[in-house]
Amino acid sequence: MLTSLANPLVKQIRKLHRSKSRVEQQLFLLEGTHLLAEACATQWPLSTVCYTLAWQQKYPSLLQQASFLAQRLELVSPNVLQAIATTVHPDGVVATACSRQRLVNLSSLGLVLETVQDPGNLGTIIRTTAAAGGEGIVLSDDSVDLEHPKVLRASAGQWFRLPIALSLDLETEIQRYKDQGMQIVATQPAAPLTYWDLDLRSPTLILLGNEGAGLSSRLIRLADQQVTIPLRQGVESLNVAISAALILYEAQRQRTTKA
Repeated sequence: MLTSLANPLVKQIRKLHRSKSRVEQQLFLLEGTHLLAEACATQWPLSTVCYTLAWQQKYPSLLQQASFLAQRLELVSPNVLQAIATTVHPDGVVATACSRQRLVNLSSLGLVLETVQDPGNLGTIIRTTAAAGGEGIVLSDDSVDLEHPKVLRASAGQWFRLPIALSLDLETEIQRYKDQGMQIVATQPAAPLTYWDLDLRSPTLILLGNEGAGLSSRLIRLADQQVTIPLRQGVESLNVAISAALILYEAQRQRTTKA
C-alpha cells in the first residue's frame, strides 16, 4: 500500500491539479466511481488508478474493468487519496487518464462556445447537449480547460461520450459548416427574433458566447439569424448553460412535434 505523500507518483498526480501540468504530461484526473465507470464504459485509456482498500472491497468488478485499461494500479491509504484528489470528500478512487485528440463532425445540431470560462458551465453544457440530442460542441481554445476536474464532474460522464473539439480559428470553423448548409444562429440580447420563433428543424449551429461579454462581433457577423431569450424587466441575463438548454430543447421540441 502506498502511504507516503513524498512518493514520486503522488507528486506527479498532484501536479495534474494545474492545467499546465495536464498539458505537459498529456494526462488528466478522473475523480470518483462514476467518472471511472464512464471511462471504462467508453474504453478510455487510463494511466494510473489509485484506490483505497474500502473502495476495492465495494467495487471489485469496476476495478477489474479498469485493470484492462490502466497501465498501473495502486492501492493507497486514505490520506494519500485525499492528497491527490481535488474534491473535499473523495469517494475512494482517483485515476489519471490519457489525453487524446477529440474530433467533432456536425451535420444536424451542434454548439459553438466562445471563451466560456466557468468549468461548471462547460460541464453542464456538455451534459445538456448530450441529453437534448446535440451532436457535439466546438470550443474556442481560450475557453476553460476542457480537462478541468470540475468540467468532467459537471458533465456527469457525458464528457467521454459527446464529441468536443477545440478550435484555434472559430471563424473558419463556422464558415466551413455554413458552406455545408448549416444555418448559423447567434444568441444576442437585442435580437429581433425569440429563439422559439426560429425554424430549428433544419441543420443548425448555435453560437454562445462568454458569460460576461457574450459573442464577439466577428462571430455575430457570420450568423444567418440572431435570436434572443426574452427576459422579464429587471432581469439582466441568463446563465450560458441555461441559455444552451433552452435553445437545444426548443430544437428538439420542433423536431419531434408533428406538424
